[in-house]
Amino acid sequence: MTTAPIPLRGIISYPVTPFATDTGEVDLAALRRLVGELVDADSHAIAPLGSAGESAYLTEGEWDAVCETTLHTVAGRLPTLVGVSHWSTAETVRRARVAARHGATALMVLAQTYWKLTEAELEQHFATVAAATGLPVMLYNNPGTTGVDLRPEKVVALARKIPNLTMVKESSGDVARFRALRDLSDGTLSVYNGSNPVALEAFRSGAVGWCTAAPCLVPRWCTELYAAATRGDEERADAVLAELLPFLRFIVGHGLPRAVKAGLEIQGRGVGWPRPPLLPLPDEETRQLRELLERLGDTEGMDVGTGVAGVE
Repeated sequence: MTTAPIPLRGIISYPVTPFATDTGEVDLAALRRLVGELVDADSHAIAPLGSAGESAYLTEGEWDAVCETTLHTVAGRLPTLVGVSHWSTAETVRRARVAARHGATALMVLAQTYWKLTEAELEQHFATVAAATGLPVMLYNNPGTTGVDLRPEKVVALARKIPNLTMVKESSGDVARFRALRDLSDGTLSVYNGSNPVALEAFRSGAVGWCTAAPCLVPRWCTELYAAATRGDEERADAVLAELLPFLRFIVGHGLPRAVKAGLEIQGRGVGWPRPPLLPLPDEETRQLRELLERLGDTEGMDVGTGVAGVE
């Protein structure tokens, strides 16, 4: 393994996928608006079609449209990371090629499985997808949603066999894994955090980026946490996290599509509701979310100041 340039770092923002409230169809105009807002809010990269984007509930035509619309809206202003995961290798490869054709910077691949895959099957799946385009690949480990836990030793072994598998998004919440991934790979793997509540611990343990849908609602808080962490201002980072943590725990605990879309509605930036079988956030939980956003100063949209000096 050789050290490759890091194509992504910082706050990697995950847009939700808007659906029209009357028809339930993908609302591409709303998607363009949301992605544009994330770019303007100083995100460091944009990552469509992850779990927050409800990619599992899209038809292939819808998936293609969301991919193309997002990448064309970003228009090269920021790096882009496209989630291409699917149950089948063939469809994951097809998605990877669509993303590459529309200018994606990198691809993210989850072990999205129904049957429990053997180590040989997992290796073949990741290797085949990685070889389809040659773009940098981020392996996404999320045992909470997939039931597959790719531990650091296995991830590093895969990366040694797949040259363009250069990044890993670790979402188990086990902070020790960030350092283990770096140490076992001799620093050649770039490590990213996908567990919102441990964002600051992850940065302090060597993560170079935070993959999160939180910037859809509170982008300034996210970028300020990253800035404080990277400049070594521990007191400032701790203060920002203390304010942000209840919100982060809420959106994770209630499901990102439900919570983020409810928050956007509260902010007057509605993008419709999740697609069934998901249901909108219930009224009581919506009230709780409104209170959290009010405490953060973000009930009226992304330009409203927050309660922590210097975060705007």
